[in-house]
Amino acid sequence: MASHRVETEPLLGGSSSSRGRTNAPALRDFGQLDSEDSGSLDERTWADEDGVRRDDGVSTKRHLGLTSTVFLIFNRIIGTSIFATPSVILRASGSVGLSFIMWLLGAAIAACGTAVYIELGTALPKNGGEKNYLEYIYQRPKFLMACGYAAYAMLIGWSAANVSVFGEYVLHAINPTRTPPPIATRLAGVSCVTFALIIHGTRPAWGVRLQNTLGIVKLIALCAIALSGLAALARVPGFKLEEPPRNFEWSEMWEGSAKGGVSAFVTGLFTVVWAFVGYSNANYALSEVRDPVRTIKLAAPLAVFSVAIAYLLANVAYFAVVPKDEILGSGRIVAALFFGKLWGIGAERIVAGIVAISTCANIMTVQYTQGRVIQALGQEGIIPFSGFFASNKPFGAPLAGLFEQWFVTSSLVLTVPPGDAYLFMINMITYPISLINMLVSLGLLYLHAPLRHRLSPTLHALWAPPFRAWTPIVAVFFLSNVFLVLAPLVPPAPGFRVYENLPYWLHVLAAASISLFGVVYWYVYWQWLPRRGGYKVVREWIREDGVTRSVIHKVKL
Repeated sequence: MASHRVETEPLLGGSSSSRGRTNAPALRDFGQLDSEDSGSLDERTWADEDGVRRDDGVSTKRHLGLTSTVFLIFNRIIGTSIFATPSVILRASGSVGLSFIMWLLGAAIAACGTAVYIELGTALPKNGGEKNYLEYIYQRPKFLMACGYAAYAMLIGWSAANVSVFGEYVLHAINPTRTPPPIATRLAGVSCVTFALIIHGTRPAWGVRLQNTLGIVKLIALCAIALSGLAALARVPGFKLEEPPRNFEWSEMWEGSAKGGVSAFVTGLFTVVWAFVGYSNANYALSEVRDPVRTIKLAAPLAVFSVAIAYLLANVAYFAVVPKDEILGSGRIVAALFFGKLWGIGAERIVAGIVAISTCANIMTVQYTQGRVIQALGQEGIIPFSGFFASNKPFGAPLAGLFEQWFVTSSLVLTVPPGDAYLFMINMITYPISLINMLVSLGLLYLHAPLRHRLSPTLHALWAPPFRAWTPIVAVFFLSNVFLVLAPLVPPAPGFRVYENLPYWLHVLAAASISLFGVVYWYVYWQWLPRRGGYKVVREWIREDGVTRSVIHKVKL
């Protein structure tokens, strides 16, 4: 197909249709900076006859409707969190009452984040998520934010924590009376993420149908937990316990609150925030969503509100049936313990299997979206071997991106030492997310401010998305993430340890190292090498095998 040069191009489509275009205003593409602003970078852009660049080649393959989009978010949020983390949160909070406050804070942060990402998603409805938003907001230095984000996207195993828990639950379902060796749980978890790689990489439509079906099973399981717990609390015949716990007596409810200090509170809040991670999950695949603006405005609030209600009711159920001390000692099988208390060891095996299914749905959803994020980075030419990662060969799916996530996730699961592995992987996921959310929400506050018309009139002045989050909500989301970024640097109170064998600051150091790696890669590849070699980097947009991607050329000065 012939290419031709366009000086400027709209970031969004200009008309609404059943195929997914929106009536959002055209914005200046962040890829089209003047040459004097781009250092050693020049742009040559492929476009259709209407002048619109097709960013990912899937505009005619929008196959995700409202239900699939809701489950894309629902399955991403609910993985092992509500089944496995209540004991971690209770330990960090010190009391039943404070643990409920933590869950409410997590729900409030998730609601604010949902509003932020709906605005950004309706403005830039294409695959990539935060990559697109950071690149649009922070346009100078060119590609710095994209390279920093690429380091996180490729070097963090986003489903590693859930993969490790899947192995525990599936083996607990097989034999609840025996504690399996760590290597067995790890291999069982890797088998699940391997299955996700195969089905999403070779039969993506089947994968979407399967994860939707597993999401329904997950919803039924949560309803069963909530209703059973409420029945036990109301002492309904058949659910009545001989010695019900006293967790909701006022004196018992607040005993031990915040005894671990600020560091313990932040550890618990990190875990709660991780439990709600996923409200922006549909933003990674908006190019594949039918009528993305309307769909994301409906799907995201519906999914997040449903999750918040389910989480609160499940916590009520756990504390209505299981004594506080037993929850603290339950590790990551509190849901199985809950059903075992009500109906015995046979029910414990069944619910362990159900939780394993729920976790599998989460792992599949994470693989589905993160594979598309890496493909979007490949299409932009940001990462090494971009052509390889941008391709849909040979099965019409981003198999290369899925494989990369499989490799990183499996490596983490198999190599991180047992004991601290689960909590460390949670913090390794949550801390970078908090950092990214802080930058995204700060940028959105800037886009809401009239000051942008004076500071960058040609770059950001036309920001007018179909949905606009209330500015105080954006500010609350920004401040909450500033707290989550800074608070882990505070040493824990005497007697409390964030990890059993690791320093409390290790996840912060690991996240900072990944950021530094992205910055170094940006400087060497996009700045130092062109200056040293006396050339400039030229990106040419081409369409190849149904995918629009950039090709990097070195042009001598």
